[in-house]
Amino acid sequence: MKILKYKKHSLYLMVLLSFSGKTIAQNKETKNSGYIITPVNIQNVKLTDAFWLPIIKKVQEKTIEYAIHKCEEEGRLDNFLIAGGKMKGEVKGQMPFDDTDVYKIIEGASNTLISEPNPKLENLLDSLIGIIKVGQEKDGYLTTWRTINPAKPPAPWVPVIEGKRWESLQISHELYNSGHMIEAAVVHYEATGKRNFLDIAIKNADLLVLTFGDNPNQVHGVPGHQIVETGLVNLYRITNNKAYLNLAKYYLDNRGNPKNHKLNGAYSQDDIPVIQQKEAVGHAVRAVYMYSGMTDIAAIYNDKSYLDAVNALWTNMVNKKMYITGGIGAVHDGEAFGANYELPNLTAYNETCAAIGDVYWNHRLHNLTGNSDYFDVIERSLYNGLISGISLDGKQFFYPNALESDGVYKNNRGSCTRQSWFDCSCCPTNLIRFIPSIPGLIYSSSKNVLYVNLYASNTAKITLDKTELGITQQTNYPWDGKVTLTVSPKKESELSIKLRIPGWARNQVLPGDLYSYATPASAKVTLTINGKPLDYKEDKGYISITRKWKKGDIINLNFPMEVKEVMTNAKVEGNIGKVALEYGPIVYAIEEIDNPANFDKITIDANDTFKVTKENELLEGVNTIQTGKLKAIPYYSWSNRGVGKMKVWIDLKK
Repeated sequence: MKILKYKKHSLYLMVLLSFSGKTIAQNKETKNSGYIITPVNIQNVKLTDAFWLPIIKKVQEKTIEYAIHKCEEEGRLDNFLIAGGKMKGEVKGQMPFDDTDVYKIIEGASNTLISEPNPKLENLLDSLIGIIKVGQEKDGYLTTWRTINPAKPPAPWVPVIEGKRWESLQISHELYNSGHMIEAAVVHYEATGKRNFLDIAIKNADLLVLTFGDNPNQVHGVPGHQIVETGLVNLYRITNNKAYLNLAKYYLDNRGNPKNHKLNGAYSQDDIPVIQQKEAVGHAVRAVYMYSGMTDIAAIYNDKSYLDAVNALWTNMVNKKMYITGGIGAVHDGEAFGANYELPNLTAYNETCAAIGDVYWNHRLHNLTGNSDYFDVIERSLYNGLISGISLDGKQFFYPNALESDGVYKNNRGSCTRQSWFDCSCCPTNLIRFIPSIPGLIYSSSKNVLYVNLYASNTAKITLDKTELGITQQTNYPWDGKVTLTVSPKKESELSIKLRIPGWARNQVLPGDLYSYATPASAKVTLTINGKPLDYKEDKGYISITRKWKKGDIINLNFPMEVKEVMTNAKVEGNIGKVALEYGPIVYAIEEIDNPANFDKITIDANDTFKVTKENELLEGVNTIQTGKLKAIPYYSWSNRGVGKMKVWIDLKK
């Protein structure tokens, strides 16, 4: 990527020269996470994929640089220097969590370094980390707006009573700031082995351990916006300091506990104890971050009450509150889940951050169980309602992701299309932190078992209990369903390879009964090894093959693709009499620019014949679906050609 040269303040350069983190040998020991399955690190997976590699490179080469410029322009970096007395001025920006934008950029860039060393990028991160260090108070506290002027928060909705720390945990975002900072510091340490950011995070986490607890002299309270829980668990895993794990559990155990603090209500999932929660409610991003932390606790402690709760919450979400694109959070008011089966299209919220958080949660659930249903949710989100959040040029963003547009209703925080930035810029920077980590979703392992979870061209090196294994994928997925895997163990070895059968190839839109295919596909998934057909049995959505593998063994998979019409449970009133179109894992939409005549009267007829065409010059190369009456494009690519009408759900001809 291009490396920025900071000219605005000579202090940026001064900080870089005066602060260099000590390098230590990276701790390769895996702490007991409680999970039975371990993801294969992105360092060991090299993408060559025609679909995902350009998206990741776009973020690495364009979006990161663009976001740093935006953070500089809007004072995100200045705030650390003002807090540390290196600059004069009032707090800049409009959100109490603006610090996190810098943290998330560092996390995404660190994931980039894990994939491929880049000394210039590493030096840039050292500069940013040095700036962050300036803003940290001596005891470890780090929320710049409160350090600059505790009586004057950047947002008028943050209450100030006495100007003390932790006085308005529901809305101050002090612990949310800590959570994102700790998460980023852990990834940066894993990427570089340097302690410069990690030591900042440890100092802050140590302060939290001293501050929060049941002792009379400690603060009794929980985060308003969750994420510090998973940050603390991740910090525990690399430091083995159980105090961090205990604090994460304390925060979760005390949600919904009126004896501990004044409850913040269902909006923050703080109305009843977490182990009693059965319905996904409130702010969707807060919810899935919390559910991720609950899953960590369920795994580490083997806690049945936590496990039962996350299972109930997941079942409710997937069966009653998830959009066909994988999006969650139906209503703008509170950026929240709606009631069961409340899934409006024009006014859908589906925050990009919520899609990202949902992937994090479902990945944990898979690591706990090995059930492919969780990767069905992940895949649906990845190819549809998550990457829709970023434009094809990498510099425009959706905060909400609607399933319909009339070209008038400004659903994207005041716009009908993607915006270049937001005063609340959590979604652009969350995309930056997440997208470079996608190769880490492709494979996972457990003892002498390799899980192939996603299909994308790559080469990977994987260490199982009894062998080192090289594997290569070649595929044009998601545009067709043919996949070739070449298996090359270091020596001939017996091991198991589990190949995920995508839900759509098993005639399952999503787990549960919220969606179904109007006509189930009849073509079967086929498999050959070294050219010989193999009958297989399905195990939790995977084809499981146990045999002695030798170097150069070739697996050929074919997931037959055809255009499918999706129907919704009749309890979703807005989709009655309508269908959506899918091809493989891709959800499609019609846009007015492709269908200018009588857009609002377009219907699908039972006799329609669908034609799939690869259009290499359209929207950076997509498959389109066409009939005599319509042309549909992948949902993720909509609104890259100006403002206009769009819909995913299309009327059936009566």
